[in-house]
Amino acid sequence: MSSSSSKDFSGIVTRLGLQPMESPVMTANKKAKLFIGIPKEQSFQEHRIALTPESVRVLVANGHRILIEENAGKESHFFDNDYSEAGAEITKDVEEVYKADVILKVAPPMPYEIEMMQHNQTLISPLHLPTLKQENIEMLMRKKITAMAYEYTKDEAGLFPFVRSMSEIAGSTVVLIAGEFLSNANDGKGILLGGIAGVPPAKVVILGGGVVGTFAAKAVLGLGALVSVFDNNVYKLMRLQERVGSRVFTSTIHPDILTSELESADVVIGAIHSKKGRTPIIVTEHMVERMKSGSFIIDVSIDQGGCFETSEITSHLEPTFKKHGVIHYCVPNITSRVSRTASYAFSNILTPIMINMGELHGMQGLIYDDVGIRNGVYMYKGNLTNEHLARIFHMKHSNLELLFAKNL
Repeated sequence: MSSSSSKDFSGIVTRLGLQPMESPVMTANKKAKLFIGIPKEQSFQEHRIALTPESVRVLVANGHRILIEENAGKESHFFDNDYSEAGAEITKDVEEVYKADVILKVAPPMPYEIEMMQHNQTLISPLHLPTLKQENIEMLMRKKITAMAYEYTKDEAGLFPFVRSMSEIAGSTVVLIAGEFLSNANDGKGILLGGIAGVPPAKVVILGGGVVGTFAAKAVLGLGALVSVFDNNVYKLMRLQERVGSRVFTSTIHPDILTSELESADVVIGAIHSKKGRTPIIVTEHMVERMKSGSFIIDVSIDQGGCFETSEITSHLEPTFKKHGVIHYCVPNITSRVSRTASYAFSNILTPIMINMGELHGMQGLIYDDVGIRNGVYMYKGNLTNEHLARIFHMKHSNLELLFAKNL
C-alpha cells in the first residue's frame, strides 16, 4: 500500500479513536483466486466486452477462473472458441455467470440482471447517470454489493483511465458521425466537412478542451474544417493548442461569445466531463433555438447527463432527434460503434486491476491499497458511498474510509 493512502486511513482512525482493521495485504498469505463472470450485454445495442481473449489468457495463467456467457463477444468478433482456447469457461446459462464473485460489465446492470446477482458480490461497470434509477441502487444495496464505476476510477497519476481511453476513441469517432449526419443521406444539410477549393468548409464548435475535445479537434482539422474550442480551464486550452499542432480559435465559456459561435456552427460537439457527478449544462435551449436549421449537435457528455439543455438519451437504433430544427445525437455508448477497438481498450485497463485484486486478496484489499480505486467505488457492501448519488436520490451515504476504520 502506498504511504499516502496509509496516512489517510491512520489519520482518520487517530481522530476518531477507532480500532482499524489490519491491512488485508498483511493478513493474506497467498493470492486470491478470483472467480470472474462476464455476461452478454443486452442494453443500448451494446457490442463491447470487458475482456479480450488475450487478457483472459493472462488472468487464467495467474490462477483465476473466468466464466463467460455464450456469444458475449460475438459482436466484437471475439468468438466463444477464442475464449475457450484462452482458458475461459463458456456457458449458455446466464444465471451461472451471475454466481461469480466479480461481475465485469461494460453497460450498467439492468434490474433483471441485479436480481440474478448474489449477496456480497463485486460489480465493476459504468454508472450512466441519465439512465440510473433509484430502484437499481436500492437493489444493489439489499444484496450487499460492492460496486465500482468506470467513470470515477483513477490511476496512479490521478487521471481517469477508462474515461480517457473511451474519450480518445469517441473524439475520433464523433467527427465521422458528424460527417454522416451532415449529408443528405441522413436528412442533413448536405455539407462536406472539409469543403473544397472555392467552397468554404464546415464550422465545428467543440465544448471541452479535454481528451475528447483534443482528438475531435485533430480529426476536424485533418479534414479541413474550421474549429472553435471552448473551456473554462485555460490550461486545457493551451494544452490542446500544443497537441493539435495548429492555432485554433479558443475561448473560455462566455455566453455572448459562445452564442455567437453557435449561431454560425454546422456541428457542435459537447465534450464536458464531470469528475464527481452530473455534467453542467453549457448550452441552454434558447441558444439551441438560435442555431441554424439542419445543424448537428452530438452530446458526448450524455452518459453524465449531457451539457445541452435539449439533450435526451438516444440509442444506436434511433440515434437522432430534431429539436428547434437542430439534429441531436445523444447515444451514451458511442464507442460501441467501434466495439472491437473499445473492448481492447477496456481490457488493457481492467487486466492489471484484476491481477492486482488477486494479489491483494480480493476487492477489499484492492480498495484498501489503491486510492484511485476507492475514488471509483460508489457502494461498499451495500452501503452507498458516493455523495453525489446520495444527493440525487435523497439517500443516506457513508464515508468509505470510515467504513474501513470501523472494520465493517
